[in-house]
Amino acid sequence: MHALIFDIERNSFVDGPGIRTTVFFKGCNLRCKWCHNPESQKKEKKIMFYKNKCTLCGRCQDIEEFDENFFCYNDAREICGKDYTTDEILKIVIKDKTFYDNSGGGVTFSGGECMLQTDFLLEILKKCKENGIHTAVDTAGHIPWEHFERVIPYTDLFLYDIKSMDSSVHKEYTGVSNELILENLSRLLDSNVPLWIRVPVITGVNDTEEEMEKIKNFVSGKEKCEKIELLPYHAMGEHKYEALGMKREEFEVPSEEKMQTLKNIIGF
Repeated sequence: MHALIFDIERNSFVDGPGIRTTVFFKGCNLRCKWCHNPESQKKEKKIMFYKNKCTLCGRCQDIEEFDENFFCYNDAREICGKDYTTDEILKIVIKDKTFYDNSGGGVTFSGGECMLQTDFLLEILKKCKENGIHTAVDTAGHIPWEHFERVIPYTDLFLYDIKSMDSSVHKEYTGVSNELILENLSRLLDSNVPLWIRVPVITGVNDTEEEMEKIKNFVSGKEKCEKIELLPYHAMGEHKYEALGMKREEFEVPSEEKMQTLKNIIGF
């Protein structure tokens, strides 16, 4: 069994507790206008071309488009997406088990949307659990509930995105409504698995006090919601859009004062 992965980041401190390895699956069924990983969206290999690094040496002109053995000396050309087996992923993940054990960390499966490749995700989750590795699944939740039921027994923590509590706003900025997402979140909150909610704070979209109150009220009284993380928008993915030949929508970075106000309302 194979999955298309676009990045594996070791020594991560931002995708769950402790020191972690984050495995990024390719393919997503949302199209968030602020996406900072546009290379994750399509479940197919893509060529990323960084024009500013190219010296017009011509070495790449006569090779096949997805020749993974080709090496650009200037890092101007990059194939985004590589096929991995679960054993290959486990071999990478298990290298840092000592660090996981000492820090309370583990492995996080993210994306894109890792739940779109559920068969592979389930298999690698089982292998991680067999080796005593803490597992987290990072999801936007726009997936049939049956997929969650399959992976819950092998998942120690869910990282769950909330983009907006307003369905029409959600559809305008992500391409899908939020009914299924909130329904799945409600079911997860009633299950026996720890969960962190993550909210990308986007100016003019969901950065209001009213929005934070709605999120807080939605999870009120749910003991398994351990944390609500507010993640300020950033434009660090700008170079990726250019490399993919895609247009990027610009948003204003929220101020520190705004973020603190919203955090005070959330209270987590």
